[in-house]
Parts: sequence; structure tokens; C-alpha cells
Amino acid sequence: MGRSAAFFDLDKTVIAKSSALAFGRPFYRDGLITRRDVVKSAYAQLMFRLGGTDEQTMARTRDYLATLCKGWPVEQVRQIVAETLHELINPYVYAEAAALIEEHQAAGRDVVLVSASGEEMVRPIGELLGVADVIATRMTVVDGRYSGEVEFYAAGPSKVDAVGELATERGYDLAASYAYSDSVSDRPLLECVGHPSAVNPDRALRKLAVENGWPVLEFRHPVPLGRRLRERPAVPVAAAAIGVGVGVAIGIAWYGRHRRARATTA
Repeated sequence: MGRSAAFFDLDKTVIAKSSALAFGRPFYRDGLITRRDVVKSAYAQLMFRLGGTDEQTMARTRDYLATLCKGWPVEQVRQIVAETLHELINPYVYAEAAALIEEHQAAGRDVVLVSASGEEMVRPIGELLGVADVIATRMTVVDGRYSGEVEFYAAGPSKVDAVGELATERGYDLAASYAYSDSVSDRPLLECVGHPSAVNPDRALRKLAVENGWPVLEFRHPVPLGRRLRERPAVPVAAAAIGVGVGVAIGIAWYGRHRRARATTA
């Protein structure tokens, strides 16, 4: 038998929000996107979550994201993520997910974040969690800017391809490995390991989990890193584990009101 690993989807599995949409407010503030882009991005993500297993839906979402990001300076995106990571992501990490990640690491397993969000966002989130390995969407870069082409889209069966390549490279035994996701779009990822679990599953994934006898985990306690360190042990995974079983637009609205309020007071 080879080594085993634990593969975690990111959004609504490890963090209680969409990683891509979480950065909408600073992207808007710095002029990378417009209000219209915010609404369209939220809608695109909703459509992906509702019908993400459909190849056409995934292709449309991929092409939309590529077009949206075309021309963005990569370094500016990295800087925005670095500056806002602790404000926008840290408070939304599920304590149960953080504890589970630590359990796998203590058992000697490599932990890998697997997300359709861009690598420039996913890798810093991984570092925040003490996870070095990520599989994420990679955009083609020309002269320091996104070209509008997608080099690798980490969604659906493509996630499994990347997991398989990593398993071959590292010698992972996938039959002894674990995977966690909230969405039925990750069915291929869950089915490629010996120990799949549904986390806060959508209706279709919940049904699939029940049919296959997969554990259904309910994560409900987003806790900032500082509190997790002070209050260890975190919420026990076992206690959260077994049950049956569009934020950016609001953020932009808040930002607009906050800016107007500041202008009035000034």
C-alpha cells in the first residue's frame, strides 16, 4: 500500500463562503470589476452550483471567468488577496474543517485543497490553513497579465485528472485516501477515493451520499484562526459529523453605503 492523502474542496467545505466571490469588494474597489460584473459573477457561480455536473455549464462558467479576468495584472490580484485574506477569509474557516485537516496531518496524510477558484486565491488560503498542496484553476499569463485563456480549469472530471497525476507522482493509494466536498459537481472526486464524505451537501449530493452510505458531515462553526489557537481543541469533528445526512453583491452594497456615509461625514 502507498501513502494516503486527504483532498478537500474549498468553498462551503473548508470555508463558509465562496472564495472567488469573497474578494469581489476589493476587486471592485481597485477597479478590476464593475457592479454589473459582481452580479454576473454571483449568477455564474449560482448556475454552476445548481448544474455544475453538466459539461456545458462548466464550459460556460470557465469561459466567462476567463473573459472577466482578461487584462488583469497578476501581481495586483496577488496583492489584493494578500492584503485582504485575513479580513475576508480567516473569520469564515470552519472550525470543524480546520480540526479535520489537523487530524489528517497528525495521521501522516498529505492534505490537498482542490478548488475551481484561481490558484492566486487558493494557495494563500492553503498557507493560512497550513496546507502546502493545492489543485486550482490556472489562467494563462502573458506579460504579467491574464490573457483571457484558461490553462487548467479545476472542476468536475478535471479535478480527478489532477488528483490522479498527483497520486502517481507522490505514490498515493487513492483507495486509502479521503475526499470532502459540498457539491454534487464533485461526484467524480468523491468517487475516486476510498473514503468520500459529503460536507454541508447540496440536495443532489445528500441523496447520492445516502444511496452510497457515505458519511454526511455538517460543519456549522466558522471561527477565526486566533480563536481556534486560543480555544483548542476546536469543536470536535465527531460532534459535527453526522447528521441527515449573493454574498458579494451584499458586500458591494455595504461598501457603497459605507463610502457614502464617510463622504457625508467628511
